[in-house]
Amino acid sequence: MDEYKAKAPQAKASPADMEQQRQAQRRVAWLNREFERLSGRRKKAYILTFGCQQNEADSERIAGMCEQMGYEMTNDPQSPDLVVVNTCAIREHAEKKALSQIGGFKHLKENDPGVMIAVCGCMVAQEHRAEQIKHSYPYVDLVFSTGSIHLFPSLLLEKIEHGKRQFRTEPDAYGLAEGMPVRRESTYKAWVSIMYGCNNFCTYCIVPYVRGRERSRKMEEVVREVEELVRDGYRDITLLGQNVNSYGQRDGFGYDFADLVEQIDRIGGDFRLRFMTSHPKDASDKLIDVMARSSHVCHQFHLPLQSGSDRILRAMNRHYDWARYEHVVNYLRQKMPDVTLSTDIIVGFPGETEEDFEQTLRALEQVRYDLVFSFIYSPRRGTPAAKMEEQIPPDVQGARFRRLLEVQNAISLAANEAQVGQTLRVLCEGPSHSDPDVYSGRTEGNKLVLISGRGPEEGTFGTVRITRADPYSLFGEWEG
Repeated sequence: MDEYKAKAPQAKASPADMEQQRQAQRRVAWLNREFERLSGRRKKAYILTFGCQQNEADSERIAGMCEQMGYEMTNDPQSPDLVVVNTCAIREHAEKKALSQIGGFKHLKENDPGVMIAVCGCMVAQEHRAEQIKHSYPYVDLVFSTGSIHLFPSLLLEKIEHGKRQFRTEPDAYGLAEGMPVRRESTYKAWVSIMYGCNNFCTYCIVPYVRGRERSRKMEEVVREVEELVRDGYRDITLLGQNVNSYGQRDGFGYDFADLVEQIDRIGGDFRLRFMTSHPKDASDKLIDVMARSSHVCHQFHLPLQSGSDRILRAMNRHYDWARYEHVVNYLRQKMPDVTLSTDIIVGFPGETEEDFEQTLRALEQVRYDLVFSFIYSPRRGTPAAKMEEQIPPDVQGARFRRLLEVQNAISLAANEAQVGQTLRVLCEGPSHSDPDVYSGRTEGNKLVLISGRGPEEGTFGTVRITRADPYSLFGEWEG
């Protein structure tokens, strides 16, 4: 890794550090109140988020800081006074899409030089992207990486008061920053980040270089956040980490992820607890035992396989083989026969032969996942896999991808059809986007259910009788 160096995290942001940010928030809020007094309107902030659930959770914290600084949040990208683009670096396509959107905001600055444009997230932790924005997007005012989110208020204040563009793109400005305000998108579903960064260094993945090394929040801080969410009526809570199974391993806490889950399960209330993402090498029998005897933990497990070939798994630096993975699956089904299993698969990794790919298809047939998230391999600049020989031609990748979808769609359809006639408890999510007369909900296994007619209030539980299924959804009728 010549271009990127993954840094060990620095010390946790101190109370003095966080107080400095609160002071900056108060100063910006005062400036915005003065603007409103003189202009008769309140400043607005717009956040555009790309990428994973961790990015969504980061954006909720950015939105919380925006509100503390006196901004009104808006979904209209044409009228904001502050734009924040939270970027992803997992694939080249995501970066190009983000850069296109950033380019599209140039007119805002041309129409009103007072508009502030900020770019943050994983993409800008890459030196070449940060330099590209610095030189090719001169209208961007602030650039900060995931490790510097808590510094957003002071960076914004510095730009407002002194006019100098602000760049803070180190992957790990601090190990952890507690106490940031949060403005959650949902009133009943919540993300709770329990750790940041990754130590695994899979050869295809950029995450350790843009999010830094693993660092975990303390159990009492996580439990306190979940308790507050349950008190506020949240019904579906997901613990987030690049590899939740390694929670606390490098921090010397004396407890692990299974202990954290068990502690959260003791919280009273009617809520579901989920987590993602798990790494097979660290998925312990202890964790599965905790899940099996819990009151709140969903019988759902996302367990990325990536490839069914041991040879390709070694090339990916995944640190497990098919035998280890198979043990985890078997133990899950032994302890929770009703568990819903999903996975990630990469098709066309460098050097993947037809036999390697056939082993992946055999893995799908053997495990019989409820849902598979499949991706065609694309090189990420700075990762070892991008330099590997035997890159697979796009036409071969595409053909294999289509074959994999065909196999998995048949498996998913069979799994969903097995639930026809059952009555399931679902969390109502309100009218579907495509048809206001159809309501959507989620099962404990996180399967989408489309239900005819008005159901219970959004964010509450109801029971649904499943009447039919397709590979991606269940369909049903309300029973209560």
